[in-house]
Amino acid sequence: MIGDRESESESVRVVVVDDQALMRAGFRALLDAEEGIEVVGEAADGQRGLDLVRRCVPDVALIDVQMPVMTGIETTRHIAADPALAGVHVVILTNYGLDEYVFDALRAGAAGFLLKDTEPVELLQAVRVAARGDALLSPSITRRLIGEFVSRPPDRSTAPGLETLTRREREVTGLAARGLTNEEIAAYMVVSPFTAKTHISRAMTKLGARDRAQLVVFAYESGLVTPRGAGG
Repeated sequence: MIGDRESESESVRVVVVDDQALMRAGFRALLDAEEGIEVVGEAADGQRGLDLVRRCVPDVALIDVQMPVMTGIETTRHIAADPALAGVHVVILTNYGLDEYVFDALRAGAAGFLLKDTEPVELLQAVRVAARGDALLSPSITRRLIGEFVSRPPDRSTAPGLETLTRREREVTGLAARGLTNEEIAAYMVVSPFTAKTHISRAMTKLGARDRAQLVVFAYESGLVTPRGAGG
C-alpha cells in the first residue's frame, strides 16, 4: 500500500538485474553502503531476474531494459501480472533515454525510469521513492515523454474506465499527469494532502493502475490530459 513503508523501520530490499557484471557490482556497492537500503540479490539476465524477484519478493527491482534471455520489459510484465509480487516496484535502468522502451515498460507496469549515468544521490533517492509506491522518472525523460505524447493522438481504446472516475478523481489524475505532487495537488484544489492522496488512490484502483506512473500514462492516452502544444 502506498506510503506504508514511510512508517516502517526495516530496510528497503532491492534486487539488481543487469547483464553487465561491473554495473551490478557498482549498484550493489552504492546501495549496500546506504543506511536503510539492502541489496538482497542480483541476476545477469531477465529470466534469472524474474526467478530472483519471485524468490526474494523485494521492495524495489532495478532492471536493465535490454538483456539476454528475457528483456527488462518482459521481466517487468511478468512481475506486474503476478499478484504475489504486487508490492514489488520496478525501476527500469537504461543508457538510451527516451525511446519506445519507455512507453512499453510503463504500460507493462514499471514505476519509472532512470538513466544509468544518473548521480549516486539521485539513484538512492529513486530507490526510496519507488519503495513508497510513487512514480519515478528522470526529469529529462519526463520532459521528453510528455513531448512524445504531443505527437500521438489519444488512444481511448487502450485506456477504458474513464467514465468510472468522479469529477474530483479526474481532476487529480490530470494534475498528477502534469507532474504535481500530492502536496501541490492539495494546494491547487484547496484540500488536505490526505484527501488528495485518497482521490489518487481511488482513481488508481478504479483504473487498475499498478502505480502512479501507469495513472499518468492513462491520463495522456485517454485524452483526459492534452499536452501543451498538442492542439496546435
